[in-house]
Formats: sequence, C-alpha cells, structure tokens
Amino acid sequence: MARPPKPALPLRQGVAASAVFCPPGAWPTTTAFLNERLPRVDDWAERVARGDVVDDEGRAVPDAPYRGNRRLYYWRHLDTEPEVPFEARIVFQDEHLLVADKPHFLPVTPSGLYARQTLMARLRDATGLVDLNPVHRLDRETAGLVVFNLRREARDAYHRLFRDRAVEKVYEAIAPLGAGPWPRTARHRLAEPPGENFMQMQVVAGEPNAETWIDLVEPLHGPHEGLARYELRPRTGLRHQLRVQMNALGLPLLGDRIYPVLQPHENPPSFEAPLQLVARALSFTDPITGQARHFERAALTIAHR
Repeated sequence: MARPPKPALPLRQGVAASAVFCPPGAWPTTTAFLNERLPRVDDWAERVARGDVVDDEGRAVPDAPYRGNRRLYYWRHLDTEPEVPFEARIVFQDEHLLVADKPHFLPVTPSGLYARQTLMARLRDATGLVDLNPVHRLDRETAGLVVFNLRREARDAYHRLFRDRAVEKVYEAIAPLGAGPWPRTARHRLAEPPGENFMQMQVVAGEPNAETWIDLVEPLHGPHEGLARYELRPRTGLRHQLRVQMNALGLPLLGDRIYPVLQPHENPPSFEAPLQLVARALSFTDPITGQARHFERAALTIAHR
C-alpha cells in the first residue's frame, strides 16, 4: 500500500521538512528511536523538547513512549554549516521559471555540510515558493546562472531539456594564456577514479565522452599578466568537465582546489580565492510555452589574491 503524501509543512529558513518512517519496534521513547536511526544528529532530545519534531498534522511530538507505523518530520540544521557571505541575485522570474545568478561557494541544493546555506533554501526563503526546484546543477565552487522550475507538473519537461542536451550553455573562465590554436574543440574520455581520489575525475584512454568548444577571448595584462579569459561551450555534461578538460590542456583554472592538485578540505572555506569559472549564458526553447529563452549575466570579474 502506498504511503500517504507528505503533508504541506512550512519551510524553515527555506529548508523543507525531512521525513523519517517509524517502523514497529521496541524503542522505549521517540528520542531513543531517533538517536539510533539518525545518529549523526546529536541533539534529538533538545529538538523534541523545542517542538522541532512533528507528526503528519504538524503537531509537535513529545518524548513519549515509542509508537511505530507513522512518519515524523524534522528540519535539517547543522551547527558546523559554513556561512557563505555572498548573495544570489534573481535575474528572471515568471509563472514557470526563476533564474538566479549563484555566487561562488554556495551549493545549489542541500548536501553534506550545507542545508540552509544553499541557493535553493535561500531562494525558497526569500520568495516563499515551496515547490521551487533546480532543473540542473552547478558545482559549489562555480558561480553563474541556475534555472529553477516553479511548478511540479512541469518539472520533468525542464529536466529533459538538460538531459537531452537541448540547452546551449556558455561559460567563462580565467586560466593561463595558452598557445592555441583557438578556437578548438577538446574531446576526452573522463572517468571517476576508484579509491581515495574519487573527487578528481581523470582523463583515460578510450572513446571520448566529453566535448567542449573553447576559445581565447583575450589575454589579460597588468597584475594578471600571463592569464587569459576563455569562453567555453560544453556539448556534454560530465562532472567537473570544464575543469578537467582545461587542466588536460595544461590550462588549469585559476582558483581550482581540485585540479591539478587536490587540496585539503576547508571548513569554513577561504573565500578570498574563488574558482574563476562562471556559467554566463543559457539559451533554450521553453518546452511549456514554446518561447525562445535566453538568459545572461555580466562577464567574470577576477576575484583572486
């Protein structure tokens, strides 16, 4: 039998309620169950006491004797979550779409150390749009345009655009000045390595599965002598594709903490040297309205010490 739909619980600082199913069992109390089922959260007693754990009706659940065959709800909160000191900007909104310009360091969706300090949570909190969901992703380190869908019934149509590579994407990057020839198309086979270096995608032998058109826009001068601005147009969408392919050409992106050398994780991050990569423009035919959509942000401004 299908479980009943998740109730319409309010957002808290843009974060939707998470659900945990309570199976039949012999736990003495609700808190004892939560401590065992979700041990990474170390303050269940305090959350229950504050009324931050609720039932399907949105009523606070007391620390009473355990009762199974129901769902409980809570809101993710991480004491160690880094505060990202940059703001997103909404560049477009209608009844179907919202397009935001994401700053560096801000994840698009909750994961790992991030719950409230995400683009989705911030936008949901600012707009009150509970069903706001991204239809594609950018790396946390990458800035630029992210498209959100506002209506659940149309979500798959927009996801399909990106899955089917029906979106023209233009990125801008800062990297060492390369000899060319320019423009050029980079084709590589990328693979996720096993073991401890799973963060670093690798270029391996075989049929190419990653393709990016790259052009030199301009050499930089003055304090940025030896660097250049590049335009990148990916035709495939593998993880870290632009960063890996530029590094494979001997042109690692300025501020990259993964390529060519994986650097230690920082919490909080050092915000002084962001990855110099932005998603600058997006173009596609809207699958719902049939409109030609084009969104663009300002050119990349170097922010690196």
